[in-house]
Amino acid sequence: MISKNQIKYIKSLHSKITRNEEKKFLVEGKKSLIELLNSDFRIEKLIISQDFYNENIALISRYNFEIIKENEITNLSTYKTNTDGIAVIYQKENIKLNNNNEIILVLDNIKDPGNLGTIIRIADFYSIKKIIASNNTCEFYNPKVISRTMGSFSRISIYYTNLEDYLKNEQFPIYGSFLSGEDLHKTKFEKSGFLVIGNESNGISKEIEKIVTKKITISKPGNAESLNAGVACGIIVDNIFRNIK
Repeated sequence: MISKNQIKYIKSLHSKITRNEEKKFLVEGKKSLIELLNSDFRIEKLIISQDFYNENIALISRYNFEIIKENEITNLSTYKTNTDGIAVIYQKENIKLNNNNEIILVLDNIKDPGNLGTIIRIADFYSIKKIIASNNTCEFYNPKVISRTMGSFSRISIYYTNLEDYLKNEQFPIYGSFLSGEDLHKTKFEKSGFLVIGNESNGISKEIEKIVTKKITISKPGNAESLNAGVACGIIVDNIFRNIK
């Protein structure tokens, strides 16, 4: 049986303050746990159901793990449909990521955890390995973000920094999504560059707009004013890989 101190500690990691202090985070649910077990993240402890253990013995056996009842797992979790398990994981260092002739996503003040999780999943789908995020972008290790990625968090590297300082001396093209710009479907993209996705309400900040070298827009046949940041990102990324020079 899991101890009261362990319960208290795991629940404390629901809080961003504790995650930052401990440099740890939680991974919950079957899909995310399986992806985690096949990743290079350092695992402190797995707390899992008997069924999950039976299904994944080969992956689990080399880690520190404890088997508890499904209702106890649900009680520990941030979402109440999880009956498979929860893991305590060490955060990775915030290390600068360079562009090695590739497409990198740049997130300018993305606030919604759902959007960030969706964007990470889109990046993984299109084999984009790196994301650069402004310091005011939602936390990568937020449980809602991790859950929304459906395991894609394990294959994406993210670097939080001052975007203006990071981008101002870049030699690769910097594409930015705006309400007005060159029609996305007519744009030819370089095979290396940066795609900036702006804040859900305010778009790309003025400071970063000045650095963008190519403004692009998604032409709209309908009447909606704008798209969700995650949806817009998916449309643009798909077109980038269809229209690379």
